Amino acid sequence: MLKVKRVYESAEKSDGVRFLVERLWPRGIKKEELSMDAWLKDVAPSANLRRWFAHDITKWEEFQKCYRIELEENPDAWNVILDALKLGNVTLLYSAHDREHNSALVLKSFLEESLRK
Repeated sequence: MLKVKRVYESAEKSDGVRFLVERLWPRGIKKEELSMDAWLKDVAPSANLRRWFAHDITKWEEFQKCYRIELEENPDAWNVILDALKLGNVTLLYSAHDREHNSALVLKSFLEESLRK
């Protein structure tokens, strides 16, 4: 099972392997305090795309298209997540305040589609 969770939520055994999927370290959290298995910076949206989007939901549709293109061009960044899914649950950790418009949700959808192919 693949799920997403804010970094500020408590870790649970059912989370399985926990990957931080942000390019920047989350504010207010010390590195030794975050329960995660790996920080996958390269799977996050590029710095230019992240700055352009700036969590402006009027850009959400275009952001998703652009981010998916970046993902398609960089399978090495996300294949580790698919490999972990073969062994059990995986949780994608993100830090955005918006629970409905964030890159982790796009990544989750992209990975689920990749699994169906």
